[in-house]
Amino acid sequence: MKCACDFLADFPVLKYDEQVTKARQILRDDIFRELYIHDGKRKLLGYIDISDVLRVTATKSNVTIEGYIREITPVSPDTPVREVLIAIRKNNTNSVPVVDDQKIILGGVFLNEVFPFLITQHKLQGKVADCMSDDVTSCAADDTLQHIHALIIDSGFTAFPVTKKKKLVGMISRRDLLKDGRWRTSQESSTPVESIMTTPVVTVRPDDSTLAAATLMVRNDISRLPVVKDDRITGIVDRHDILKCLA
Repeated sequence: MKCACDFLADFPVLKYDEQVTKARQILRDDIFRELYIHDGKRKLLGYIDISDVLRVTATKSNVTIEGYIREITPVSPDTPVREVLIAIRKNNTNSVPVVDDQKIILGGVFLNEVFPFLITQHKLQGKVADCMSDDVTSCAADDTLQHIHALIIDSGFTAFPVTKKKKLVGMISRRDLLKDGRWRTSQESSTPVESIMTTPVVTVRPDDSTLAAATLMVRNDISRLPVVKDDRITGIVDRHDILKCLA
């Protein structure tokens, strides 16, 4: 039986008193969506994610990570992979820290690395309609980056479908915003979403199987899919939703 140690990866860690701007730099330039925070001796305190660093708009700031630390439940190296997936789902993160019995950080397990194993080794039940979220907030292609920044901060959502003349034309995520950088300047007031959105969009239908949706996510290396019926967006399904369908 595979366990956390089989998927263990190096993971950047930051000390609680380091600046949020340092976390923002790492999250912008790399593949991570969250960073683990330690006490100075690699003992796990929690994590900080992209949504947190987007709250600090200044290019340079003395604001430290300490005020943004979120709790996270870690796993041990010998935790079975199924329980690793459950921990990721409960944490609502894209990774889980792996610690020893003293809570010293050894690394992390990425959801996108263990996700392909999930769909080949475990039976997924139901259809997309059974697990999708129908609480969908979309935006228009001509909305500004300032508007999207406010949506991310206020709603807690991490990505939004983009429409133009009621037609789905793209997706915009907090990572797109972070990597572009113009949300921090006066330019954001006039820069439209369509200039940085991801396109074309991979979609699924409500009556597609969860296995089909999961396979699309792996094949296209994406974490969420808009659910479309009769050319209308009816929901969103992401990797965490798929985890709910474990047999």
